[in-house]
Amino acid sequence: MTSREQHDRMANAIRFLSMDAVEKAQSGHPGLPMGCADIATVLFTRFLKYDAKSPHWPDRDRFILSAGHGSMLLYSLLYLTGYEDITLDQIKHFRQVGSRTAGHPEYGHAAGIETTTGPLGQGLANSVGFALGERIMNAAFGNDLVDHYTYVLAGDGCLMEGVSQEAIALAGHLKLNKLIVFWDNNNISIDGPVSLADNTDQVARFQASGWNASHIDGQDPEAIAYAIEAARHSDKPTMIACKTTIGFGAPTKAGTNKAHGSPLGAEEIAGARKFFGWDYPPFELPADILDAWRDAGKTGVKARTDWEGRLAGADAQLRSEFERRISGTLPANFDAVITDYKKKLSTDKPKVATRKSSEMALEIINGAVPETIGGSADLTGSNNTKTSQTKNITADDYGQRYVHYGIREHGMAAALNGLTLHGGLIAYGGTFMCFSDYARPSMRLASLMGIRSIFVMTHDSIGLGEDGPTHQPVEHLAALRAIPNHNVFRPADAVETAECWQLAIEQEKTPSTLALTRQNLAAVRNDFVAENLCRQGAYELAAASGDAAVTIFASGSEVEIALAAREALEKHGHPTRVVSVPCFELFDKQSADYRNKTIGNAPIKIAIEAGIRQGWDHFIGTDGIFIGMTGFGASGTIEQLYPHFGITAEATVKAAEARLHGE
Repeated sequence: MTSREQHDRMANAIRFLSMDAVEKAQSGHPGLPMGCADIATVLFTRFLKYDAKSPHWPDRDRFILSAGHGSMLLYSLLYLTGYEDITLDQIKHFRQVGSRTAGHPEYGHAAGIETTTGPLGQGLANSVGFALGERIMNAAFGNDLVDHYTYVLAGDGCLMEGVSQEAIALAGHLKLNKLIVFWDNNNISIDGPVSLADNTDQVARFQASGWNASHIDGQDPEAIAYAIEAARHSDKPTMIACKTTIGFGAPTKAGTNKAHGSPLGAEEIAGARKFFGWDYPPFELPADILDAWRDAGKTGVKARTDWEGRLAGADAQLRSEFERRISGTLPANFDAVITDYKKKLSTDKPKVATRKSSEMALEIINGAVPETIGGSADLTGSNNTKTSQTKNITADDYGQRYVHYGIREHGMAAALNGLTLHGGLIAYGGTFMCFSDYARPSMRLASLMGIRSIFVMTHDSIGLGEDGPTHQPVEHLAALRAIPNHNVFRPADAVETAECWQLAIEQEKTPSTLALTRQNLAAVRNDFVAENLCRQGAYELAAASGDAAVTIFASGSEVEIALAAREALEKHGHPTRVVSVPCFELFDKQSADYRNKTIGNAPIKIAIEAGIRQGWDHFIGTDGIFIGMTGFGASGTIEQLYPHFGITAEATVKAAEARLHGE
């Protein structure tokens, strides 16, 4: 076992790398790494199962720095333990353009960063998905292949953010006992003492949510080790409240907000060097301490090689399926299954809401893709996210495929990201489109990370009926389309819904939102086409009888309105074509030739969508006609609301003919 002197020197290596990197960058948060160095040292040298040279080993323990502003703690650990992505040069270029050591940890920038954190509470909420993912995969593949812990370091801010309650309540309910959270209980936030704004008994809060929770001295290595050992034998998730001093060792700034969000300054760092007896210049480490850390980075080699032996010796079919899922590769027959289903739809021509079309598509997809995990934020019967294959995951049965998230949209979306990041699973979850506002921070981070989280958003317009404007999304499509690297699909019928689901499942590096209707929609794709037309983002659905005088663009439920308007305009002698636009983002990725041909050169361009105009000028130009919403909705039936707001074929025809006649 490491002596106390050795432990202290190893912890001090974290402290000084962090202090010096923040000082060189003249930006960052030195206080957390200085206060939490003991927790990190105990965890990474005595408990964490990892191999620095094999950082993506599937059965590694996960470490999540939810308090992402303390990123230098994580970067120091990755450098010290020997992760190849984080060199001393990267440490010296902390927070600089092109560096892997970004201001907050970013997934994909370096191995060992399990998720992007920084928006407080996100890492903690992601961790519920990580821990649940471990249990689901364990139920599928057994202890020999899946048996690891999820450790989280969270700060006061993580626990104050509302998403933390959604997350911990779900984790407690599901008894995710392999989830262990360290709370950096230093009582300091940016404004000053936490007591300025909060006096919650956090240990009692966690206990009330079904966790084990207790107070320890977060700078006593034996107390930390004892608490981790106890947590690993718990039948509940565990929160360890670690009393620490922010900026520990800084002579005048320790224990104050001055150690939180800015460099300490040369004088303060000199005082800390004196306090710890650290007689080394910036970025220099004693050889024996670096060696000790590098040895710690190798302690998991035997566990990894033993695991590889178990994988090699596993049943061939089980091993093949495990490797396929972990790689993210879809089953070989996936495309054929979707094609066969589309043939059936073209024959049946069902007139159903796209939320129902989505359920029908999921019935096929969940049968073909066993790694899908569904769920809903207490709207299962409305979102239609449950199929015959997805029975309820419970604390007594992780071997199923459906999560009842409760009324926790933000927590659900964050957990979806954790499930996705864990590996081996494709996670989707549903709520009402209007409540994408509650899920949006996690949706944005899914896009930033480039991961395959799937968000099912039903009741996508004023067409949801009498619930009124509080529940009727009008700006939400535009808002979600504004997120970079986020595919927003709004299918028009059952065939387009199947195609959009196929695309969402295929996209390994882009999350998707499916915007789905409550109201029934007529089939608009009546002839079977093997090609996935939605892949282009927009395509000509109905051609004009001659040179088009009018082109109508529409998405989702408004495509049938566009087709009815086309029919009337054609009867009046105005050649009109209709372009279905299920996905702006995929259309933008097509060639200029395809985009120009699809938009066409009809003198009159019209867009129809039961939302706001923003984004549609891309298709119709600033002088185009928009048939849609200019404000919030109203209470009433679907049959009343569309005419009330002028979203009808008749209004479209009238607007087109007024322009045609020069009015």
